[in-house]
Amino acid sequence: MRIGMVLYPTFGGSGVVATELGKALAQKGNQVHFITYSMPVRLDILAENVHYHEVKVYEYPLFEYAPYELALASKLVDVVKKEQLDVLHVHYAIPHAYTAFMAKQILAADGVSVKVITTLHGTDVTLVGRNPSYKSAVTFSINQSDIATCVSENLKVETLDNFDVYKDIEVVPNFIDINHYVDEKPCVRSAIAPNDEAILTHVSNFRRLKRTDDVVRVFARILEQKPARLLFVGDGPARLDTQKLVKEMGLQDHVVFMGNSNDVIRVLCMSDLFFLLSEHESFGLAALEAMAAKTPVISSNAGGIPEVVEHGFNGFVSNIGDVDDMAKNALTLLNDPQLLERFKVQAFESAQKFDIHKILPLYESLYERVMLSPQPS
Repeated sequence: MRIGMVLYPTFGGSGVVATELGKALAQKGNQVHFITYSMPVRLDILAENVHYHEVKVYEYPLFEYAPYELALASKLVDVVKKEQLDVLHVHYAIPHAYTAFMAKQILAADGVSVKVITTLHGTDVTLVGRNPSYKSAVTFSINQSDIATCVSENLKVETLDNFDVYKDIEVVPNFIDINHYVDEKPCVRSAIAPNDEAILTHVSNFRRLKRTDDVVRVFARILEQKPARLLFVGDGPARLDTQKLVKEMGLQDHVVFMGNSNDVIRVLCMSDLFFLLSEHESFGLAALEAMAAKTPVISSNAGGIPEVVEHGFNGFVSNIGDVDDMAKNALTLLNDPQLLERFKVQAFESAQKFDIHKILPLYESLYERVMLSPQPS
């Protein structure tokens, strides 16, 4: 099968999932064409059956913002024709689903057909998509997709509650490749925790909704009772404010900001606990990655997180913003090494349910079904 994968090529969850999905499909013999404005961060362009097509956006004095949607639509039309693609799998409703519809209409005028699968990942629908400026276009794009999927039951409910969607939305959860974590080299904690302090970690794109200030406040409460180090991995608009809060609270000697990294697995494998305290998460891929590295999760109850983090089994779940309860839960584990070790084992067991080898067949089934579906007249 010839598949076009349309994504945001960033460190965020949707870009990672789309890239890993495309790589796995290529390993199964499919021709997978990544179509986006820059190289996806985890893409091996030299891998067999993997192709990359850059969307170039040119600046014009007439436009305050470059028209990326038009450039992407034109590129999709060109790649579908040249590579004879069967399916466009677009990740994120804005702008990819709408752009895919435009491309499909242009192609139809030339007698070329292509199927479109849209995967909804979260903020594209639940936050941005609710904006009146976008809502009609998002609704239309979902309904016009040949197949629509989302990454959690919670996201499906939110989408159906907030949009006039008449198309069935199928839940296909996010995934990890468990083999990447099993084969990881032994963890060396001493560089981060020379006195064997507890290592606590947060990984995100530092958007406001990640509530990194709550992470700092929870850590401060833990530090009052337990020697610990806090690692922040990632970068984004809230990073400077988070660093400012760390300094104001006098925690700078205990906190490390590592920036973006392609080596997150090594960080996770040395971590004792992982924080995901967001006010909104459609799934919680970062929590799943932590669990795969045998790291229990201290989380909020936002969105789809409780579908991944099982309270009292592989971590603890608290109400959004309840930093006292989050700190209490973290100390429950840190003060009981045997309980912490049991949670680590159970976290890994839970992560195996989301291994790519179990989720990939679900996507393959969608591709097979969409290819058999009749083209609308």
